[in-house]
Amino acid sequence: MAAAICGSLGGGPKALPALLGALEARVPGVSEQWSQADGGIALGCRSGQRPEGFAVLYTDPQAGLAVVADARLDDREALCDALGVAVADRGAVSDAALILRAWRQWGEECPRRLLGDYAFALWDGQRRVLFCARDHIGVRPFYHAVQGGVFLFASTVEAVLAAPGVSPALDEAVVATHLASSSASSERSFFASVRKLPPGCSLLVESRRNGAAGEPRLRRRRWWRPEDAPSQPPASDDVYAEQLLALCRQAVRDRLRGYGAGEVGAHLSGGLDSSSIAVLLARELREQGRPAPTAFAWLPALGAAAPKPDHAPEYALVDAVCGQERLRACFGAPTPDDLLGVLRQDGAVPGIHVHPNEEIVQRNAAAAGVRLLLSGWGGDECASFGGRGHLQGLLLRGRWRQLALECRAQDAALAPFFANVALPLVHPALPERLRRLRGRERPRRRWLIDPAFARRTRLLTVPQRRPVGVRRAQLGLLANGHLCARMEGWAASGTRRGIEYAYPLLDRRLVAFVLGLPPEQFRRGKCARWLFRHAMRRVLPPEVGWNVQKRDPARSEPLVDALVAQFPTIRALLAAQPPSRAGYVDMASLLERLDADAFRARPEPGPIMRALQFLDF
Repeated sequence: MAAAICGSLGGGPKALPALLGALEARVPGVSEQWSQADGGIALGCRSGQRPEGFAVLYTDPQAGLAVVADARLDDREALCDALGVAVADRGAVSDAALILRAWRQWGEECPRRLLGDYAFALWDGQRRVLFCARDHIGVRPFYHAVQGGVFLFASTVEAVLAAPGVSPALDEAVVATHLASSSASSERSFFASVRKLPPGCSLLVESRRNGAAGEPRLRRRRWWRPEDAPSQPPASDDVYAEQLLALCRQAVRDRLRGYGAGEVGAHLSGGLDSSSIAVLLARELREQGRPAPTAFAWLPALGAAAPKPDHAPEYALVDAVCGQERLRACFGAPTPDDLLGVLRQDGAVPGIHVHPNEEIVQRNAAAAGVRLLLSGWGGDECASFGGRGHLQGLLLRGRWRQLALECRAQDAALAPFFANVALPLVHPALPERLRRLRGRERPRRRWLIDPAFARRTRLLTVPQRRPVGVRRAQLGLLANGHLCARMEGWAASGTRRGIEYAYPLLDRRLVAFVLGLPPEQFRRGKCARWLFRHAMRRVLPPEVGWNVQKRDPARSEPLVDALVAQFPTIRALLAAQPPSRAGYVDMASLLERLDADAFRARPEPGPIMRALQFLDF
């Protein structure tokens, strides 16, 4: 259930009205708050009406404890067993109360024992510390700042910025990285004063005693390390596939707790990940005697017209899933006016990955009464990983015979093998330099960062995706900020419509299992994402499960057409009043590329849309 939390330490409840006021504009529902004068602590939350067992704010006055939590805990029975919660009481014990009990039993180690999606802040009056933690992958946002000796936190950037004295000055390194590379930071926001608690981390904030002046002491720890996932015991392909499927089913089932009939929907693109989640969700709801979910596709509604020939395969894949599971598909694509509205939103605030297509999904889902959307986001990075880096891993380990067999199975010619596999191990930039010498340089995206701004600003260091072995490639993708950035953006935009997102393929149990698999499970010859396809062989229609075509013109072309249709309007708006952030963007190049003919000669919608959404026009 969509919720948001906030609070402050060191200034009492003074900042709470501003924090809650900002959340009120974003989150429908009711507000709750708690404060303790002698501790200088104040906690607040905003949420819709919640049934018993779903409290966001929970206190234990006798123990001097209070917690505010945007959380959904999984495997509650095992957790309750470990915490000694009586069986008769478990239904009425909220996740927030379980977090508080976990703190009492395990202290700062408690996040390791909590499965699920969460962001929480817990006050321990006896120790005079505020303990904050975020789930392993960053599904639930957590922003914080220190201003005038006061520690502030909230689920949204706007709430932290609304607190008295917090500066809205931009973090120029983040801006430059966003405009010049499309990379995202898991720690820094667009605003220099506001930080994010990275996924899989906790933060201990120590209160100054007796009103002593100075900044609060902050100590951050990384409690989740995916690189520590143990290797899985040797097993057959079928055993691995059944284990993977069981974990996927459990991940879907756990995310349904608390939602009623007709309140659940799923993304459905016709791709491997979204189709798998949609089918597993439909079957789980059917077993529970509940109605089938609505499937939301990033495709235009067809009406009476047949799709274009090159668009038809995408609709056919969606139709195959819906026909098998008797699902109703809800189609929708942004109109030019919809797109302009999204572009004029401040991309620095809600998150840079709120896709225009998702804006339409949220609108349709809210109208249908959907309050939970399950997404296949994150599957490519781990659960359905394609095996990138496997050949390089074999080369580095000296597995020559296996390497030769894999190359033969993949029809890998000798020259491309050395160019794409061996040379990057010597120097990552060497293949690109050789292509330039041969006159075959790959076209690069023309990012729209102002040249003078680029020269004076250093880009953030973001983990590189160098596929040296399957596991290292997976870890690089999990560490890259793009996963978290999209979830933060969707959380912020979805909450205003009362919609919560869930990502079963990023479940911690599932991620740990996949990271421990042998590398050959991810690719067999020319078949990438092999184990996931094998696991879903009795779940998905064959044409979906074994489809290797990744082109999606039916989704992308309407969006590009809407963008081109708005070029004259955007040019007029930019000319009428130059944006205050224009100094960060190469405005001359941007205006030059806002031309239909120039765009069709070299279509690059990504950099244009990123620059426009960043600009305040």
